[in-house]
Amino acid sequence: MEALLVMDMQSLIVGMIPDSASLLQNVRKAIDVARAKKIPVIYVTVAFRPGFPDVSPNNRMFQAIKGMGAVFAGPEGAAIHPDLKPTENDVIVIKRRVSAFAGSDLEVVLRSQGIQHLVLCGIATSGVVLSTVREAADRDYRLTVLSDGCADREPDVHDLLLTKVFPRQADVITVEEWLAGHP
Repeated sequence: MEALLVMDMQSLIVGMIPDSASLLQNVRKAIDVARAKKIPVIYVTVAFRPGFPDVSPNNRMFQAIKGMGAVFAGPEGAAIHPDLKPTENDVIVIKRRVSAFAGSDLEVVLRSQGIQHLVLCGIATSGVVLSTVREAADRDYRLTVLSDGCADREPDVHDLLLTKVFPRQADVITVEEWLAGHP
């Protein structure tokens, strides 16, 4: 069984990506088809507790986020972009690190539903997508990355990951190619 993971598609994060309209449209298509085909849609968001007690002083990236204030603390920071709004049947997983698995109950959700194939989309390709591909591969999941369902502020890094790194552990296809496999 497969599931669509929609990762870090929070309003604040989407706002950091220039020209995010086509990304949102592609992810919306994938979500709509997944729901129509009864493929579970699992949203993964990054959020921290107020006061950031879950951010280590050793973590450079999250220290920078902590320095921004309460941007990712509480429900406002974890708000999923309104164009991709979850339904009551979707699962929302909150993580406290970069990988969708780290600091979350994602593994429990996947095991409980017998899911062994993950279809990944999200922001950033060099962040949550990369970390999740690596960790999921080590956990023996079958992986598909939706190339035009991912984005990064660094286009050259995005392209390198999609063409050189991810194909070693995942099928890398477009949203349209994935949809064609689910007529």
